[in-house]
Amino acid sequence: MPTNTLTACPTCSADISGYATCRDLYNELSYYTLQHSDPEFFIHQYIVDAYAAQHATDNPKPITNAFALIGLYLFAEKKYTGKAVQKAHMALAKNKKTWPQFIPPKERPHITVREVLNTKPGLLRDEAIKQWAESVWDSWKNEHQKIKELIELHS
Repeated sequence: MPTNTLTACPTCSADISGYATCRDLYNELSYYTLQHSDPEFFIHQYIVDAYAAQHATDNPKPITNAFALIGLYLFAEKKYTGKAVQKAHMALAKNKKTWPQFIPPKERPHITVREVLNTKPGLLRDEAIKQWAESVWDSWKNEHQKIKELIELHS
């Protein structure tokens, strides 16, 4: 992996030393989650949504942030499995909609993809993934009501 002179992601402040970008850390974590042994749980969906929401200012399309926040809401508040979140995303994507803009939080979550990747693989890392997703969701508290109303509107 090529290294970069940057040592922190400019968007989420993750330590990226040893990697070219924060996305490279995410890709490495994706290798882990996509090989996960429980296809119904599908923990990969949690990292997709957490990473996208934590990097919301980098996302040019409103649908990316809307789906990330919807996924985090369904996980954190409604206790959906990753597979159930994925199915909800697929159902929402069937109809073209204009997705609202969301104002990213000023405060960054205390957990980043780097902390998750640094956690020992297995149950500890799986728990770190859940904590990351919940911390990203919590950081968006100013948009929680908007997401809940969006879900009710499109359910």
